[in-house]
Amino acid sequence: MAHLELVRADHADALLAFERENREYFAAVIPDRGDDYFAEFAARHARLLEWQAAGTDFFHVLVTDQDEIVGRVNLVEVADGSAELGYRIAGAAAGKGLATAAVAEIRELAKTAYGLTTLRAKVTLDNPASHRVLERNGFVATGELLLNGKPAVTYLCEVG
Repeated sequence: MAHLELVRADHADALLAFERENREYFAAVIPDRGDDYFAEFAARHARLLEWQAAGTDFFHVLVTDQDEIVGRVNLVEVADGSAELGYRIAGAAAGKGLATAAVAEIRELAKTAYGLTTLRAKVTLDNPASHRVLERNGFVATGELLLNGKPAVTYLCEVG
């Protein structure tokens, strides 16, 4: 099993390792973060913690019972009871229901811990697994757009 934890300063090393280990896997369906992301990881992690403290974003890691980070689930651009959902699961952990469970957990946190009423998400058409995760969690397709130059679908979910 795995559970969400709000990102803390002491997650930095494990989170960087998670991103490095899964870089190629993630780049298959979402744009690569680029070399600067890894070179400047410590400063970026500190900024994320500042945004989180300000309440504009909430960053989570998905942690196994063995304290291994196997995913990230984030709520960003928090305003007016709404936030954008983003998530990524390690390649070795994919296909085991972890993303579906993590999105269900973040939906509950969005409502109970963060006072949100609506979550938004965007997924490119070439990522069918992510579409299934959202739909299993009550997200409804609301439109289409280009996301990083690729056709994508927008989703909305009422949580509160």
